[in-house]
Amino acid sequence: MKNILVIAYYFPPSGGPGGQRVLKTVKYLPAFGWQPYVLTVSNGQFPAIDETLLEEIPKSVVVERTRIFEPYDIYRKITGMKPGTAIDVNVIKKEGQSLSFKQKLAEFVRATFFIPDARVGWLFSAVKAGKEMINKYNIQAIYSSSPPYTCSLIAKKLKNTSNLPWVAGFRDPWTGFISSPNRWLIPAMIDRHFEKSVFQTADFVECAWEGIIKDALSKYPVLDKKKFIHIPNGFDSDDFPEIEIKANEKFTLTYTGSMYGRRNPESLFKAIEILISTGKINPDDIKLIFVGRFGDEIHEMFNKASFKDKIEIYGYVPHKESVEFILRSDALLLIVDESKESEEIVPGKVYEYIGTRKPILAIAPENSAISKLIRETNTGLVAHQTEIDKISEHFLKFYLAWKQKTKLTIPDESEINKYERRESAKQLAALLDSIVS
Repeated sequence: MKNILVIAYYFPPSGGPGGQRVLKTVKYLPAFGWQPYVLTVSNGQFPAIDETLLEEIPKSVVVERTRIFEPYDIYRKITGMKPGTAIDVNVIKKEGQSLSFKQKLAEFVRATFFIPDARVGWLFSAVKAGKEMINKYNIQAIYSSSPPYTCSLIAKKLKNTSNLPWVAGFRDPWTGFISSPNRWLIPAMIDRHFEKSVFQTADFVECAWEGIIKDALSKYPVLDKKKFIHIPNGFDSDDFPEIEIKANEKFTLTYTGSMYGRRNPESLFKAIEILISTGKINPDDIKLIFVGRFGDEIHEMFNKASFKDKIEIYGYVPHKESVEFILRSDALLLIVDESKESEEIVPGKVYEYIGTRKPILAIAPENSAISKLIRETNTGLVAHQTEIDKISEHFLKFYLAWKQKTKLTIPDESEINKYERRESAKQLAALLDSIVS
């Protein structure tokens, strides 16, 4: 058994896809000869808390937690947000969406001083703790999970002082991504310097979707393409409980996750309005369930819908409950952000959707990575945000299949099984084996 230091800000009790990817990696790596030792934060301000995920951490895994200076309370004061208000779902706005003076000021502060991100205050305590863990536990390799990109800088410093092999993991691109601040010249140059240096220093750069690799190589063509490895997100069959599934009295379409300006249900709602107004569906026969965290503008869309009494909204729930919502549904809703990266983005939750074998209504570009994945697994239908009529047609197909008690899709089991979390851990272990003698 070889020992690996895993550096991650998002780790249980943090909920959400970031923590899930690291948790499942830590869970399954020991099966392939690698014992994880986790370095994370003790006082992180996570968008979602899920204490139940702590139960999934293997007892053999040592978790060291150090303190971090979190500046988002200052951000909330500047923008007038209440304490504890979720930042992420309220700062990613639509292209051209207007900001108040306070929001512009807060964004300027974020773009100018928080480089590479607002978690940079963890750098010093984490590097100190990381050095101690490397010596104490005879660490033989380092793995970091970003974002936040501060985790990559921590790992880079530890690699430089220890000369250990390092795999830098990325769930999203770094500079210029939809969640990145719009930096002015000097902060942008510093951030790009950090980004390029991480890509150059890491032995391998492990990416959750192929678009991350394309983005990095387009910015820095001099980089070695061979060091960029795609290891997709996945689903864990252990997460799917044995529950009795009963036929729903209403056609139930469920969305789980977060929504904000660039990821919203506007196109779907327009499509449903058409179906109701033309008499193709009976509004009393449908139920739309939204589970997760939603920005203020999304709640406004919920309230303005003419069929709002058919919408059920739940806040963030423990992961186990979220899975049960999915399993009890007739179809699942996936919406990809409206942005320049939309063809490449692959949200982590799509794999969990696929793992349930429930049909998926995906609102995303036709020639996208999501579309390719859904076609390969034969798990749903795809339409672009602008194709309202096509979204209507797809929704109607799902609705009629429910009404007639027929199956709209026959999932390809061999393709789906490729995306078990265990398989992802196996790929990472093989990568680590290749650089550790």
